[in-house]
Amino acid sequence: MKSLKEELESEQVRHLDLSRYCVVESGTTVRATLERMRTDEGRPVLVVRGKELVGIFTERDVLQRVMTRPETLDGPVDAVMTARPITVLPDTSAADALWLMDDHHFRNLPVVDRQGNILGDMTYAALIAYLGARYPVEIQNRPLRPEQYPSKPEGGD
Repeated sequence: MKSLKEELESEQVRHLDLSRYCVVESGTTVRATLERMRTDEGRPVLVVRGKELVGIFTERDVLQRVMTRPETLDGPVDAVMTARPITVLPDTSAADALWLMDDHHFRNLPVVDRQGNILGDMTYAALIAYLGARYPVEIQNRPLRPEQYPSKPEGGD
């Protein structure tokens, strides 16, 4: 059986659930973009110009760039998004994508093909779901707080 490290190094991001994102066109107002996020359960927004990915707008952008500046609500999302986000190809290993996310403090990493078409958004949740499906017995049988279990049965001396 492979170690977790070997598993993540051999698994490509294309095999993860990359579906938790929504899309808006460049120039969409921040207000309309926020409404889209609300209706899509707070999912991050990939901002496109035609089919080209030009930015990403996440809850972190809302907190850092919109909350204290309500005047931005009626302006274009382009003014407050993260422009030209780092992306990965679908054949990138899950381990490499995870390291990239960790190094740059990302929670979302867009996945695009070689032609620039958006294939999805890698998240930590997608990786956890993959591991949960891959190792259901190990995960379901793991105690929530292993350190709280007694070292010997109750009543025993």
